[in-house]
Amino acid sequence: MGLLSEGLTQIVIPLSALVGIGFALLQWFLVSKVKVSTAFGSEHNGYKDRLIEEDQEEGATSFLFTQYRYLGVFMGVFGLIIFLFLGSVKGFSTKTEPCTYNTGNTCKPALANAFFTTVAFLLGALTSVLSGFLGMKIATYANARTTLEARKGVGKAFTTAFRSGAVMGFLLAANGLLVLFVSINLFKLYYGDDWEGLYESITGYGLGGSSMALFGRVGGGIYTKAADVGADLVGKVERNIPEDDPRNPAVIADNVGDNVGDIAGMGSDLFGSYAESSCAALFVASISSFGINHDYVAMSYPLIISSMGIVVCLITTLFATDLLEIKSVSEIEPSLKRQLLISTILMTVGIAAVTFIALPSEFTLFNFGTTKAVKNWHLFSCVSIGLWAGLVIGYITEYYTSNAYSPVQDVADSCRTGAATNVIFGLALGYKSVIIPIFAIAIAIYVSFSLAAMYGIAVAALGMLSTIATGLAIDAYGPISDNAGGIAEMAGMSHEIRERTDALDAAGNTTAAIGKGFAIGSAALVSLALFGAYVSRAGIQSVDVLTPKVFIGLIVGAMLPYWFSAMTMKSVGSAALKMVEEVRRQFNTIPGLMEGTAKPDYATCVKISTDASLREMIPPGALVMLTPLIAGTFFGVETLAGILAGSLVSGVQVAISASNTGGAWDNAKKYIEAGVSEHAKALGPKGSDAHKAAVIGDTIGDPLKDTSGPSLNILIKLMAVESLVFAPFFAAHGGLIFKWL
Repeated sequence: MGLLSEGLTQIVIPLSALVGIGFALLQWFLVSKVKVSTAFGSEHNGYKDRLIEEDQEEGATSFLFTQYRYLGVFMGVFGLIIFLFLGSVKGFSTKTEPCTYNTGNTCKPALANAFFTTVAFLLGALTSVLSGFLGMKIATYANARTTLEARKGVGKAFTTAFRSGAVMGFLLAANGLLVLFVSINLFKLYYGDDWEGLYESITGYGLGGSSMALFGRVGGGIYTKAADVGADLVGKVERNIPEDDPRNPAVIADNVGDNVGDIAGMGSDLFGSYAESSCAALFVASISSFGINHDYVAMSYPLIISSMGIVVCLITTLFATDLLEIKSVSEIEPSLKRQLLISTILMTVGIAAVTFIALPSEFTLFNFGTTKAVKNWHLFSCVSIGLWAGLVIGYITEYYTSNAYSPVQDVADSCRTGAATNVIFGLALGYKSVIIPIFAIAIAIYVSFSLAAMYGIAVAALGMLSTIATGLAIDAYGPISDNAGGIAEMAGMSHEIRERTDALDAAGNTTAAIGKGFAIGSAALVSLALFGAYVSRAGIQSVDVLTPKVFIGLIVGAMLPYWFSAMTMKSVGSAALKMVEEVRRQFNTIPGLMEGTAKPDYATCVKISTDASLREMIPPGALVMLTPLIAGTFFGVETLAGILAGSLVSGVQVAISASNTGGAWDNAKKYIEAGVSEHAKALGPKGSDAHKAAVIGDTIGDPLKDTSGPSLNILIKLMAVESLVFAPFFAAHGGLIFKWL
């Protein structure tokens, strides 16, 4: 037994979650002290600006509520499928059964497991939806306030944007932990000492969170990129007007898209990662000596790590907002990167403390039919290597996507000879950027598995996500700064203010790419841990790639990320095509629009993005959700294991490459536009041939970095957790095709 008592554990975990919520509310209060006065709206170019902040909030809220109505139907239908599939494993039995792993004990009936898994699924889905919605509300609340603070200096604007991002980060981390903790304790009232059944049912929490994240990421990504592509191709390339110019009919839809895609979708995505990694670690631990010996404190180790993460991130945030003041543009990006380093160093100390306090000095873990003796310092090493691997991935992502370094500058230089060479250089950069992150993930996997089997990989994933509050604060900061710049442009504020918001946005664009790197790296570890849990729960003794059943699964699984990416990219292209036609129509048919004496029809462009995203998010979502059900039912657990392995290996590569390619093209465009170096000035001003080539590259990269790339990390996690949830059904009734043959 560890030094921490069960009673104290029951206090520490919810208390840290409540502290996180309290800190988030404090940051919100501080942001709210920036008052949006009526002076913000002004006469500009012959018409009165209605307020842009309100337009954005109304558009984003309307879209999300419409999307959530669709998802409400999905939640009900899929919840029923979970109940029917799992309940039918034992013929909806109400009799207790011998436990699979904790031999000698009896476990609760299959019908009870089906019911509680369904409840956990609904709780995870609702928490994911809440995370995305709160993030969107915070972002739309903070955009105008960041713009106003930019009048006082870049430091004030930075603090407002970062505090707003911190609100989202802490609310998501704390709510996710609190709901999971409460769910476990409520379920335990029924399950008692049947920890195996309890944590089997809790896996539904991860499935619910990730399924909502998929539709949020895909739908939001299609929305924002359709508007962004339409606004750029017509406004910047054809009409040569500035980004976020109020004359552009797609500009409101573009800014709304930043909130529903990069804020709400991203929040749901990282919540799904957190929920899945926690569920994987808890399930693997439940079939170890922790579960057999009913060691509540050791079983709660994943939750204790997350609790410590909230405290560490709270301290880290103070460095950005209170202890170290931003005084110049050049300090913005170093400050954000310093947040990652500080949180990683502090978290390493925190992991050591909770590991040696919460865990016994030695224990045993289940490892594919055998047991493995593990010491507590082994788990400290596993969590730490996941944490530091995340930092390495983040910094490598920054190197390949920031215009401060040679890779992006080379891409910008390639624009001298046109869009074709820009595309070639950008694709090459994306492929090359995969190398070091994959080695970092591979080392983390090898060390973690060697020390603590699949449980080691699960807690390594938790380590990478342990500073999620800081990661989300940095990630959300980017879209908030981006929209602040859009508001400054539309409200006709001075060029100096726009320069300050552009500087905030440029740093945020790079750190958003870092956030995607974290999400993809953690997805690899999470899905591998879920894969191990699935293999255990499905009763598979080994996964032999030379077996035809497994090999066909491998090649099909490796193909799925390409199929999924093709669907999402075509969806963006179809929606963007309609957007471009509408923006062109308005410029050609509305008298005085180009001169600024007439107001564009923003509502039509918003409707195009909304309709397209809601319609086009269904086929990719169906592909991901139905693949495990079809493969497991008709081809069996071994083929499904191959599909999971293939999609994991292929999906991680494609996701990193797509995200970094898109990020590099975006920052190459910004590098030319900023003209801060002699090299950048030589490429020409806005509107030059090199700049137009860069805009085209950025336009191509938009669906890569903000739709297909980030959505792929959800694909590999979601398929794995869904397979884990349905594993008993597949083991009992799956493989119908092979049985028939």
